[in-house]
Amino acid sequence: MPTFKTLEEAREYFKGDTFAAANGMVIDEIGEDSSVCSMTIRDDHRNAYGGVMGGVTFTLADFAFAVASNQIHRLSVAQNVSINYLSMPKGERLIATAQCIKNGKSASVINVNVHDDTGRPIAQFVGTAFKI
Repeated sequence: MPTFKTLEEAREYFKGDTFAAANGMVIDEIGEDSSVCSMTIRDDHRNAYGGVMGGVTFTLADFAFAVASNQIHRLSVAQNVSINYLSMPKGERLIATAQCIKNGKSASVINVNVHDDTGRPIAQFVGTAFKI
């Protein structure tokens, strides 16, 4: 049974994630074991080279992971995560789609694919959430 009954309920709960909010990250969709989060790329998200900081991509993926894992079972915390960066964004927005691939008794494994608004794949993130 999902934790959040509505998208608005999930958004209200995650208002407490002030770092994600300060960086413009929003929850676009929630499913029974999934989430979609996005953000508009701003100048303060860029590194000295002009590209998007890896930490921005990681934070968006981690936020989508948190939304999905807490949708499956509130409260959940990250036990282990990894990310593979695939390419530099060319668009103006980043979109992270999280999907649970294993929901166990005490942990769940969630894949997060990040792409930009041109459809370009940006990163693959895998996280294990420990259910508290």
